[in-house]
Amino acid sequence: MIVLLSDFGVADPYVGQVRLRLAEGAPGVPVIDLFHDLPNFAIQASAYLLSAYCRDVPAGSVIMAVVDPGVGGTRNAIVLRTGGHLYVGPDNGLFEMVARREGVESCEALTVPARAAPTFHGRDVFAPAAAALARGERPPAHPAPLTRFPDWPDDWARVLFIDHYGNVVTGLRARPGLRALVAKGHHLRRARLFSEGVPGEPFFYENANGLIEIAAREDSAAAILGLQLADPLLVLD
Repeated sequence: MIVLLSDFGVADPYVGQVRLRLAEGAPGVPVIDLFHDLPNFAIQASAYLLSAYCRDVPAGSVIMAVVDPGVGGTRNAIVLRTGGHLYVGPDNGLFEMVARREGVESCEALTVPARAAPTFHGRDVFAPAAAALARGERPPAHPAPLTRFPDWPDDWARVLFIDHYGNVVTGLRARPGLRALVAKGHHLRRARLFSEGVPGEPFFYENANGLIEIAAREDSAAAILGLQLADPLLVLD
């Protein structure tokens, strides 16, 4: 299958144009729209989300991920082979966390077609490459090193994503010793289920993708706490 993650949104034609190119290049291959509201232009935040939300994607799948504010610039367009998946997208840090957690088997720089629109590599570069990989073929490419970002922490105590419920996804992986979290001066307790929450009182929990998430029972934790994307959090063990 081909799994798509991007910051393209669903109100504009971009996802549809990508899917058209995939249907042309790999007819009959399932295409899964996993995440098209990654935070706009936020490469580092998206790298942590990508790692968490792709961990259960079946091994051998082709994952096309695009958060690419530098499209058409000097960054490479790459195929990254890890211990479990094939990733296609920009070499701008988006794959830093999957490289750490899955390991790197190989990295290749894609040949950019002469007719590719310099502002839409998602449609004209990444989608044809993903389709070729899904067919079991190798797109035109040559070996190239993956650009690494060693200064990025393994876990990032920031707000990375806010869903339509007002639940707040962080860059922290859940671990047993994490007992308290401070957000905007509010000390939050840990819970296991939404039903353990008290209405109007935000709490944090391990979400279904292994990340720490802040929620409020039948309410918007983001609104209650005044949280926005990239806001810092304080961890208290």
